[in-house]
Amino acid sequence: MDSGKLYLVPTPVGNLEDITLRALQVLKDVDVIYAEDTRTSSVLLKKYGISTHMESYHKFNEHKRTDSICKKILEGQNAALITDAGSPGISDPGFLVTRACIENGIEVEALPGATAFVPALTVSGLPSDRFLFEGFLPQKKGRQTRVRMIAESPVTSIIYESPYRLLKLLESLKEFAGGQRKAAVCREISKVHNECRRGTLDELVLWFTENEPKGEIVVIVEGKENGKDEDEDLGRDEILEKRDGKLRQKGKR
Repeated sequence: MDSGKLYLVPTPVGNLEDITLRALQVLKDVDVIYAEDTRTSSVLLKKYGISTHMESYHKFNEHKRTDSICKKILEGQNAALITDAGSPGISDPGFLVTRACIENGIEVEALPGATAFVPALTVSGLPSDRFLFEGFLPQKKGRQTRVRMIAESPVTSIIYESPYRLLKLLESLKEFAGGQRKAAVCREISKVHNECRRGTLDELVLWFTENEPKGEIVVIVEGKENGKDEDEDLGRDEILEKRDGKLRQKGKR
């Protein structure tokens, strides 16, 4: 018997009409859908008349369920993995079962589609040619270290944050990066009340001190100005010559 296949299917982060036609077809055709929250996903499936059998797969049971999912796929079932919103594996369950399927020789296909950080980055007005995706920061241990690293990063940084911790995050960024560092706070992406608030960290701290943040939030932080790649303005030959010189110097030590 041929084994089945695992599909990683992105679902809308806001407006339910953001889902792709191919994603809908896959969700109709597979034998089972593994969902982060079956209650949340049932709203999407009901809207598009999809009656595929659904089972739960979330951060509290993913270690326990991964082996059984692989077994079912090896027995010939085709399965789709979805989360409450966005792409599986991006700050949501998905990595463990994907790795397990690969280790068992199961084909895994990821459909392109919704993520919250891409529209937030592109609408922020901050450089998007290079960026660092941090996802959710640790709530306690290691959080300050990560904030300091973001403050020192030469490229744009992307952070997912809860509205209850947003102001504290902005204040921490201000402490390490300075109040004039540019940033953007995007919330409720693709939903009715979506908003992108842009400004310096000083301005954003003041705004969210006076205006309580609500909804799902993505924070975009400008890279450190003096962290610019020192070779950025050099031509190819100049870069090679400079690096050859460094290697010769190293060899003399």
